Amino acid sequence: MRTRIRVAVADDNAVVRMGVRSLLATADDLEVVWEAGDGAAAVALARAKRPDVLLLDVRMPRQDGVSAAAELAAETAVLMLTYSDSPDVIAAALRAGVRGYLVHGHFSEDELLQAVRMVARGLGTFSAQAVAVLRDPAPSQERLAARFGLSVREAEVMALVAEGAANGDVARELFISEKTVKNHINRIFAKLGAQNRGHAVALWLGATAR
Repeated sequence: MRTRIRVAVADDNAVVRMGVRSLLATADDLEVVWEAGDGAAAVALARAKRPDVLLLDVRMPRQDGVSAAAELAAETAVLMLTYSDSPDVIAAALRAGVRGYLVHGHFSEDELLQAVRMVARGLGTFSAQAVAVLRDPAPSQERLAARFGLSVREAEVMALVAEGAANGDVARELFISEKTVKNHINRIFAKLGAQNRGHAVALWLGATAR
């Protein structure tokens, strides 16, 4: 049998927690292992029980979700699940190392399930609302390339990856082979100091908010 993805939910709203838990229960490959009603409890439980994915709200008592993410992002895959679409909050969450940021009301139930699976695999996932906030106004690719020491082609590849494009999609868009795309991505990771695809996307999108 395929190993289930162990998911934790941290939100101070019990109704939201119940709704998320009920939705995740409909997927055979996902399992909610615990819930927390505040940020401090989320940090303590995450360190003790090590979930594969932690869904974090931004505004919670005792400790906010962004500071909790900063403590936990190196240990577990953090997906922000919140009503906050503040550019400052989104940028801070990305700098904290979250692998995804979803804004309530801007994703479907299926998209949330898929987002959990993606961050568990190390892939970044962001609601269109979050990406739109980060890119208004967006620095030019040339400026971002210079900031990270990327070539123009590497910046083009990274921009497509940040939009959620798979390697095959990038290859078709830029008329290059998938092997070339993989080589570009490996060099991009090295230049960004990124540990994985989700980390690279977070760094790239975080730069657009500065």
